Amino acid sequence: MIIYHLTPKRFYESQKKNAVYLPKLFTEDGFIHCTREPDEMARVANRFYRSENGPHIYLYIDTRKLQARTVYDDPERKYPHIYGGLNHDAVVAVKLARRDARGNFLPPEKL
Repeated sequence: MIIYHLTPKRFYESQKKNAVYLPKLFTEDGFIHCTREPDEMARVANRFYRSENGPHIYLYIDTRKLQARTVYDDPERKYPHIYGGLNHDAVVAVKLARRDARGNFLPPEKL
């Protein structure tokens, strides 16, 4: 199954590729926020990251390749949280998060 995570492009690119990826909020939350629904990913992105400048990217994560534990906090299984670092080989695609003319994030394209 593919799940999605949004992050600033500059932050993801600054992470060491031979180590696990840990977003900024990991130190506060203790997990990596993701979702499995493209439309939900755009909704969350617009709620929390719309005002942030700079390009953002969607990480496409294959849950079968994850080394860290994944927990679904929602009964509909929309919101998986990765408890631990994200191993880079589980990221099967990285795509620029596109925005519309008003600056709203568009959903990630399906693979």
